[in-house]
Amino acid sequence: MATPPQLIGQTISHYRILRELGSGGMGVVYEAEDIRLGRRVALKFLPENLRPEERTLQRFEREARTASSINHPSICTIYEVEEHNLQPVIVMELLEGESLKERIRRGPLRNNELLDLGIQTADALEAAHIKGMIHRDIKPGNIFVIAPGRAKILDFGLAKMMSTVAAADQNEDESLTAEGVIPGTTPYMSPEQVKGEEIDGRSDLFSLGVVLYEMATGVRPFAGKNRILTHDAILNARPAPPTTLNPALPAELEQIINRCLEKDRNLRYQHASEIRADLQSLKRDLESTSQRTPVAAEQIVLSSPSSPGRPTVPGTPLDRMGLRRNRKFVIPGGIVVVVAVGVVAFLHTQRATALTEKDTIVLADFENKTGDPVFDDALKQALLVDLGQSPFLNILPDRKMAATLRMMGRSPDQPATGEVVRELCQRVGSKAMLAGSISSLGNEYVIGLNAINCSTGDTLVAEQARASSKSEVLKSLDNSASALRTKLGESLVSVRRFGTPIEEASTPSLEALKAYSMGRRAVYFSGDVAGIPYYQQALELDPNFALAYRALSVAYMNLGQSTRATENLRKAFELKERVSEHEKYSISGRYYSDVTGELDKANHIYELWAETYPRDFLAPLNLGDDYMRLGEWEKSLHATEASLRLEPNSGVTNSNLAAAQFALHHPEEAKNTVEQAIAHNMDYYDLRLDLYHAAFLRGEQELMQQQLSWAAGRSGEEDWLLSAQSDTEAYFGRFSAAREFTRRAVDSAQRADAKETAALWQVNAALREAEVGNVDLARQFALAALALVDGRDVRTAAALALARAGDTSTAQKLVEGLNRDCPQNTIVQGYWLPAILAAIEIHKQDPGKAVQILQTATPYELAQSQPFRVGMLYPTYVRGQALLFAHDGRQAAAEFQKVIDHREIVLNFPVGALARLGLARAYTMQSDSAHAKAAYKDFLTLWKDADPDLPVLKQAKAEYAKLQ
Repeated sequence: MATPPQLIGQTISHYRILRELGSGGMGVVYEAEDIRLGRRVALKFLPENLRPEERTLQRFEREARTASSINHPSICTIYEVEEHNLQPVIVMELLEGESLKERIRRGPLRNNELLDLGIQTADALEAAHIKGMIHRDIKPGNIFVIAPGRAKILDFGLAKMMSTVAAADQNEDESLTAEGVIPGTTPYMSPEQVKGEEIDGRSDLFSLGVVLYEMATGVRPFAGKNRILTHDAILNARPAPPTTLNPALPAELEQIINRCLEKDRNLRYQHASEIRADLQSLKRDLESTSQRTPVAAEQIVLSSPSSPGRPTVPGTPLDRMGLRRNRKFVIPGGIVVVVAVGVVAFLHTQRATALTEKDTIVLADFENKTGDPVFDDALKQALLVDLGQSPFLNILPDRKMAATLRMMGRSPDQPATGEVVRELCQRVGSKAMLAGSISSLGNEYVIGLNAINCSTGDTLVAEQARASSKSEVLKSLDNSASALRTKLGESLVSVRRFGTPIEEASTPSLEALKAYSMGRRAVYFSGDVAGIPYYQQALELDPNFALAYRALSVAYMNLGQSTRATENLRKAFELKERVSEHEKYSISGRYYSDVTGELDKANHIYELWAETYPRDFLAPLNLGDDYMRLGEWEKSLHATEASLRLEPNSGVTNSNLAAAQFALHHPEEAKNTVEQAIAHNMDYYDLRLDLYHAAFLRGEQELMQQQLSWAAGRSGEEDWLLSAQSDTEAYFGRFSAAREFTRRAVDSAQRADAKETAALWQVNAALREAEVGNVDLARQFALAALALVDGRDVRTAAALALARAGDTSTAQKLVEGLNRDCPQNTIVQGYWLPAILAAIEIHKQDPGKAVQILQTATPYELAQSQPFRVGMLYPTYVRGQALLFAHDGRQAAAEFQKVIDHREIVLNFPVGALARLGLARAYTMQSDSAHAKAAYKDFLTLWKDADPDLPVLKQAKAEYAKLQ
């Protein structure tokens, strides 16, 4: 490989090259000093034979920028891409230590070091995969050990970038075997890489398994004399069991490695987070074992399980057997041996059958042998409610079941029983499947629960119960489920604490349970609108069904109908003692988020929820949503990413992640997040709205139109995209077109019985008209919205529109009502009311007071402006207007510039365009004609096709003409 000549001592851009650090197939690496920031960095130059063409160079730089966006402690940071002699140079974090390849040369790693490095590498891969980046070349040479047990992955994304360049440089004969044409390094390739198939993140997980094997044994699992033989081994051979090469390895680690190395990627780990969780659990178990003091045989005595006051060790076989520790007595030696051997044999049996917290369970559909259709959906739903309150059991989510059934070529809405569920169980790597059945026996019913080992088909544990009548079925099922939980390994303490009976946790009505279950299914397959009638039916059957109220409130909230949402959530909160501990967290958190608006209280509940149920993705999802409302986007991103690691197949979570990525100035990442979610069958209007906004930011009219076409005719979804298009038309000053799209959005929402959403689109139009000086239209639209629905959100936006239009008396009355009804609502009090009151003061010609009022809004300025899907930055924009009125051009310019700088939050709401006009006026006030002309020109260019009769446009043209 050619080395760039005489680089040491040279300065490239603002980097002075100090010394060569090393070279390899991916390039030459130098240590350099960043003269500007005073730090040491690493510069990577590509090999001379891989000099790209200009188009490929642009692609390389784009990929490198994407890789640089991954911020993770176990990924080497890419700072930027420079250019030297038409060759890209990667500026990277400088690391000190040694590669994992060098470390392995000294022999297999100790268990604790291996686990630490494996956990960090898996966590880094999970973070990258969530952002759509696949490494393609995970190997010891690309993992750097910076300290004992501390790893950094190198060259993230470079394998993909190099492949196109390398392929162009290889002749046809070489291309079959040359490294780089198929991205990766042969001994670490996945089977799908070897076969040249399309790859995804699971390919990296196979490579990680190869690395774990090599760390554990010191040798590679697949090795041949040449690449062809190595390829054959990867595709067809089973490596020697790691424990035969290193007897000190835990058997559980061998199981983890074997699952990573599954040839069929559908049987492999599906997400890096699953590997991380298993390695963490093993590490915890090993540390616990090493700290535990061995118990001598004569210290173990038999006692009756019914002994009063006996101490227990929750969740252990000792607890279930009725043994206890630390009470000495003397027995003959021969009996001691028998007892000890019996205990060992029993513990071995229990380990083979009981589950651990990391094991997942697939819940099959109930087999209904009675002929009574009410049992078809109701019993599985009842069992899900019962088992779902357990912090110990890990039930495979419906979304993952549905996705796996699709991969198996089966429809997710067909019953999942028998061998179908067992195959699904094996594919997702679950340890057990839980099959339920109900049959008639005379006038009685027999309920059976059977936990089956997915690999062997053997029964792990089983429970059977009889019910004397249909009304007793749920009680019998509840008793069986509680007994099953203890047999599966959950402690009695946990079962008692989190053991609200099914009838109390849900409803005593089988018919209501069936309707509720059908509602959940409808929402999953067809969206929130489809689930509402089923939830309403469930409540007609049982008016005290708290879960149905909660589900109905979520559906309405997702559809923008906050008044209906809060009405149902209030009822759920009033009935919160009739749900499980798990559901109490959900209902209480949502109540404080959406009804009272006390976000601090809500977030405290979500944190407790996440602590109690660390595998539940909803707790961090809701926490991230609240941080979005507060404008704390970094916190929102971290919480949402945590939720996504627990449940990657949630459309809502992916949409929230995209919103955070937009707000943090990563629109390309946001677009990638949305496109991947849609590609994985998470297609609904929020994601389409995100894709629309991504297209708006890039000026991709065709992609925007595609989203409008997708939404056409979709009840309860179409209006969201129509309203978004109305904002876009107004952003460019085309208000006649904007009004037509608003009319269509309002009509569509009303056809879907979503009056409050219709009112929101109407009041949104009022805000736009007020900002361009159409005060009569603004007042007309605001009052029309209030006539449709006068809910909290509509009143809030209407008050602002009226205040901006100069109708301060009506706005003031609305403010008084909001103060009365929402005294503790964080966003109403901290974001909306300051903006409204400041607008009133501007019309009273007291801009100083307006600026003073707006100080309250400072912490929340970047909030998403709930209930709208854009962040309007209204407090900032109104503050800029107040400062203009006060003739403080310098401060006004700073406020308008803030709106412009946060384009990814404001998106297509018209204040994003109007802020340029405000900036031009602020520069004019400072006598800075050059900047003023440029700002006016920016605004008038945006509005080149605007309606000519708009008051604000006429004023802008007149002001610009004076500067010429």
